[in-house]
Amino acid sequence: MGNLVPFLVQWGLTSLSLWVASYLFSGLRFADGGSLLIAALLLGFANAVVKPLLILFTLPLTVLTMGLFLLVVNALVLMMVSALVSGFTISSFWTALFASIFISLFSLFISGLLF
Repeated sequence: MGNLVPFLVQWGLTSLSLWVASYLFSGLRFADGGSLLIAALLLGFANAVVKPLLILFTLPLTVLTMGLFLLVVNALVLMMVSALVSGFTISSFWTALFASIFISLFSLFISGLLF
């Protein structure tokens, strides 16, 4: 039960970040609030499980690009979530790239304000 509150706070921050990003980036759309909440939940899961595996598999490329390839990994994880959640669409890789950068920075900023 002690881990429930931090989980819900993180889920809320991710949901808020995705919601704001959908207003800033015209290529990122949610059909309804349910798809937004499911996408935020799945994005949290993907960031916890899938993203570390992708980082491990792409480690040589990440080292070669001095970490910049991690931006591509973030975009790919966001595109994967959009492919899995009906009602969540991303128009292009570039939208996913810039939206993932925004989502990361916005979540970091809000987390810094709260904690």
